[in-house]
Amino acid sequence: MSRVKEKRVARQARLSGRMAEFHRIQKRLELAIFALVLVTAIGVVGYMLIGGDGTGLIDAIYMTFITLTTVGFTEIIDMSANPAGRVFTMFLLLGGMGIVTYTMLTLAAFVIEGQLRHIFTRRQMQRRIGRMKDHFIVCGDTFARWYVTEELIKTGRNVVLVTSSQEAIDEAAERLGDIPGVMGDPSDDDILIEAGVLEAAGIVFSMADDKDNLLGVLTARRLSPGLRIIASTERPETIAKLRSAGADAIVSPTHIGGMRMASELIRPTVVSFLDQMLRVGGGTLRVEEVKIRKESPVIGQTLASLQVEEIAGTLLLAISHPGREDAEFKPPPDTVLEAGMRLVIMTDMEGREVLEERVRASGS
Repeated sequence: MSRVKEKRVARQARLSGRMAEFHRIQKRLELAIFALVLVTAIGVVGYMLIGGDGTGLIDAIYMTFITLTTVGFTEIIDMSANPAGRVFTMFLLLGGMGIVTYTMLTLAAFVIEGQLRHIFTRRQMQRRIGRMKDHFIVCGDTFARWYVTEELIKTGRNVVLVTSSQEAIDEAAERLGDIPGVMGDPSDDDILIEAGVLEAAGIVFSMADDKDNLLGVLTARRLSPGLRIIASTERPETIAKLRSAGADAIVSPTHIGGMRMASELIRPTVVSFLDQMLRVGGGTLRVEEVKIRKESPVIGQTLASLQVEEIAGTLLLAISHPGREDAEFKPPPDTVLEAGMRLVIMTDMEGREVLEERVRASGS
């Protein structure tokens, strides 16, 4: 199991433990409320029978409440000549006091636990985000945010979700597991800083309103000039505005959907292969890229020194040279590695991590 998977499993286990404790208190509260309602109903029926025909429902409820709460108000049902009524009141008092006390304590525990859970979860989330580096931020209120986040998680990337509602954060926990989320406007400086934009590797804006995407891109670019920013839009006339605002790439879901339908018509075998690739090995086989950074110890060595072919399930497809837009397909083994070069490979999450480790600087 990779380090990423181990950390994810550990986080999920901690979250599950906290949620289990909260649900146990919730179950106890439900049982306590049921017992309180039951003892109240017994008291009301009992006092109506004890009081006889002249006792109304309100009188019986009143007697039950002053007995259970031990307030000591005047009895409106005469017990002076009714030994059975006094015995019933004593048993109701003994049993009811215990149930009322238990219900109040459980209710207090439920409220405090809920508040503490919210505070603890938020602080823990802030600490997790604070420790992140080169992570990815997904900002959105469209359904596409789930696909983006799911793909990043599936391929072992750290993700922070930024959305405008707590319901979306809760839904993310149900859909995707324990991932950090920040509630707020993604065009707000403080919200993006809380999401770790200053240390992030990239950010996605998938808002329903193009104005929100535009403001988000402007804010993110101003806060982090080197950040890779991706934005979505359904309107072709907005593409130039998003590029001017600082977006590195703009995606039109409608355009991509149309291209996919055309591909299904004219190249179904290729589409089928790509779909199969996404499902093989638990759905983590991808065409990935690994960047050789300027501090990497492999700079000046040959491509053969990386021994990419020895990494299980990994295939080197191409190399992208710095300063060139076109990629070199099937590069020769004696290719000299340079800073800024990107290796394009087909691999799974574990294979990518192994190759990243090989090109990473010592101690980084």
